[in-house]
Amino acid sequence: MTELRDAGTRYEMDEQGETSYADYRLEGARLYIDYVFSPPALRGTGASGRLMTTLALEARTRGWTITPICGYAAAWLKRSTEFRDLVE
Repeated sequence: MTELRDAGTRYEMDEQGETSYADYRLEGARLYIDYVFSPPALRGTGASGRLMTTLALEARTRGWTITPICGYAAAWLKRSTEFRDLVE
């Protein structure tokens, strides 16, 4: 697994030669997560959850709030006791 990288309109993380990503928009200090994707080879391995954890840590470090548009991101943040406070 590699670190989170910002590719301009998406955050990406690599694992096992595959890339999971979260498409986003940043408006002021609000991060909109539009879509979270993990390739089929990584599904069921927790890759999307690790991506969300790292992305949420990045948001907290930068002082951003998160508005999840993606259903997966919304459900993940709702379940997260550690990062639920970031949701706007």
